[in-house]
Amino acid sequence: MNKKLILELKEELDKIESTTTFMEVCGTHTMEIGKMSLRNFLGNKVKLISGPGCPVCVTPSLYIDYIYSLALNKNISIITYGDMLRVPGTSPLISLEKARALGGDIRLVYSSVDAIEIAKEEKNKNFVFLGIGFETTVPSTCILLEEIINKGISNLFILSMHKRVEPVMEKLMEDKELKLDGFLCPGNVAVILGERDFEFIKEYGQLGVIAGFKDDEIIEAIIELIKNKGSKKIINCYKSFVNREGNIVAKELINKYFKESQSLWRGIGNIDKSGLVLRDEYKEKDILNKFPLDEELKLITRSKEKYVCRCGEVLKGKILPCECSSFKRVCTPAFPIGPCMVSSEGTCAAYYKYEG
Repeated sequence: MNKKLILELKEELDKIESTTTFMEVCGTHTMEIGKMSLRNFLGNKVKLISGPGCPVCVTPSLYIDYIYSLALNKNISIITYGDMLRVPGTSPLISLEKARALGGDIRLVYSSVDAIEIAKEEKNKNFVFLGIGFETTVPSTCILLEEIINKGISNLFILSMHKRVEPVMEKLMEDKELKLDGFLCPGNVAVILGERDFEFIKEYGQLGVIAGFKDDEIIEAIIELIKNKGSKKIINCYKSFVNREGNIVAKELINKYFKESQSLWRGIGNIDKSGLVLRDEYKEKDILNKFPLDEELKLITRSKEKYVCRCGEVLKGKILPCECSSFKRVCTPAFPIGPCMVSSEGTCAAYYKYEG
């Protein structure tokens, strides 16, 4: 860690007269900030709160129920990234892990294109790939879809749960209860979108700093946030990877296969144009077209037991994880009640591991 940056940060902190509040909207930032014990160093001068930056955490519980039903009631094999395995549905008793224990076929992959080989090798089975993530991971789902079409793979479908960053950030800025002085913007999303696509933040009179993920990159971004508090601007502290226009090829690919739609966010609600669904010309590869959501949800018997979970408030930055009565008591990584305790990028998981 760069000692000069630490000293510069301390100097800027000493200049602050009243508490300043910034929000990070990236799960990786949340974890790295926890590892550094940065919140402890910032003390009462800078309050750094976590927003809805973990795509697994904001996936609606009804979609987990839906996938659970596909695996058990329709004999469809699920292909997914590992983070989704233990995310609870409307009950902690519903998850992909539970579906697997009951005989469901759940396959874990590291890359979307791994799904191609799986489907080709087992042509007698139907598979669904779970597309999840912000703009960072959408291009990989696009490549998968392109391969499905070009190779004529008929037994592989897609469930898109992809989200867009801009609409949810706008919703946060419109929330009068949140008194924010700026955003630590996700460098990985900015690699795809570019610096220009974060300029909407200025329209709300806010400050945004695009940050990388190394310790020094995060500290540098925090310094810029403090120095420029009160400004309406976007500052790019990740110029080694983020340019003005973003990845044009990736953006064209996204626009080719996906369109914006209203999307439900766990704990937050419906947000216009915040989701990405397959365009109409590719709807035959959309599993929701084959098995509608509402019909599948009727097939599930849900637990009547109620659990206290305040993930929604955590995701909106309204409370810290430790302010939830379930945190570390009944909600732990071993028995997660809410998604924020499950994901490797979840705020509750980060606080449990690093911040208590």
